[in-house]
Amino acid sequence: MDGTIFVNLITTAGAEAKKLDIVDLLGHASGVVILVLLVLAAFSFISWYIIGYKALYLRRARRESQEFLEAFWQSKRLDAIFQLTDSMKTSPISQVFRAGYIELSKLKTGESAGTMGSQLGALENVDRALRRAATLEVTNLEKLIPFLATTGSTAPFVGLFGTVWGIMNSFINIGSSESATLATVAPGIAEALIATAIGLVAAIPAVMAYNFFSAHIRVLSSEMDSFSADFLNIVKRHFLK
Repeated sequence: MDGTIFVNLITTAGAEAKKLDIVDLLGHASGVVILVLLVLAAFSFISWYIIGYKALYLRRARRESQEFLEAFWQSKRLDAIFQLTDSMKTSPISQVFRAGYIELSKLKTGESAGTMGSQLGALENVDRALRRAATLEVTNLEKLIPFLATTGSTAPFVGLFGTVWGIMNSFINIGSSESATLATVAPGIAEALIATAIGLVAAIPAVMAYNFFSAHIRVLSSEMDSFSADFLNIVKRHFLK
């Protein structure tokens, strides 16, 4: 007899646990909570797409930049390096060099040759071309990255809104049924907390990826600045005598 009661208790507990299954809770969730979850799912999906795309892009940009720098310092002809940039368009450093070389070619062909003042003016044009190209490349590297920051900062609040709405509906249902038992309260609270959990699931990877990508972009930006300074020194030594 006691064994039968024990089995019945386990069966009842299992049935109650099944009632609190996440899928069942979502099936009975309110329209606002479902909408919040769909928005968070969209945030998460787009964030993961950006994470995958930017990880591959930055990895390729770093690899091509290293290959370009090795070829640049080993080569003795700038025109050969310029031709090499056609196959390294992902490298921001190669594109900075490309912009500087185009301005330098005007000085080499005599378009800006003449007095020392005109040569210094041409050097300033090269410097501006390098800085302009570096700014453009940083902008390109940072493309889509702000969405990760937006997801990291807003997804928890969107989830919190769904949680507040779900808890509010739970209290309304409690007031309507005039019952405050655990069986009445638990499903509504659990449904509401799912929204906060999904918000954190969307936000945490986005914030981590944003910080990771920002650090890599800062490194590439610093390398572009260093290369620009080295390139200008080469121009001063070899083309302004």
